[in-house]
Amino acid sequence: MVGRLLARGMLAGCAAAALAFLFARIFGEPQVALAIAFEAARHAGDASHAHHAAEPELVSRTVQAGYGLLTAVVLYGTAFGGIFALAFSYAYGRLNTWSPRALALLLAGAGFLTFVLVPDLKYPPNPPAVGVPATLAFRTMTYFVMIGLSVSVAAIATLIGQKITQLRNTWTGTLCGAGIFIVLIALVQFGLPDVNEVPEGFPALVLWRFREASIGMQLVLWSTMGLLFGVLATRVLTEQSSSARQ
Repeated sequence: MVGRLLARGMLAGCAAAALAFLFARIFGEPQVALAIAFEAARHAGDASHAHHAAEPELVSRTVQAGYGLLTAVVLYGTAFGGIFALAFSYAYGRLNTWSPRALALLLAGAGFLTFVLVPDLKYPPNPPAVGVPATLAFRTMTYFVMIGLSVSVAAIATLIGQKITQLRNTWTGTLCGAGIFIVLIALVQFGLPDVNEVPEGFPALVLWRFREASIGMQLVLWSTMGLLFGVLATRVLTEQSSSARQ
């Protein structure tokens, strides 16, 4: 059954990625084009960047915004769809009071919060022309550290919440777990270094809309994956239950 759920999780992730790609093309790519135009205008009169114009373009913008973006999003969605299915398989055996659809939506919300929203609040995504190339490795490292800490804090808060639920009740355990998560995440974000590399004169509206599009793309992916996987998982579990009764 786990194998069947894994296959359906990857399928749901792939389908969700297709919708996320359409969202990114409509709302994200125009902001990327504006950011690239800003960068080109800023470097037009800079002699130190003049040699870049003569360099051949390895991957065209058309490919980047089309097949390149689609490939990256589909791989991302399929991978997380598989992880999502494994997490669902683990949780469903321990939370049988939840229906498959409700549990899938709960896990999708938790995944979006842990892997996307919390890390992006500390290190939001930036369009081209924002950021210094020399600090790329540092910014990448701090972002993945933030994801790892977010996952760890979520696991700690969940375990503590479950213990309190066993001692008290579900409502108290949920509130305590959420409170612990918020406090620990606040401490983590306060302790990690800030990154502020927005160049002078960069349009604030472009930056804001790019970050909105990035969050919206992830929201489309995770919500669609949760909804679609819930339907597919319900069918698998129903068939499994029918076979067991026979």
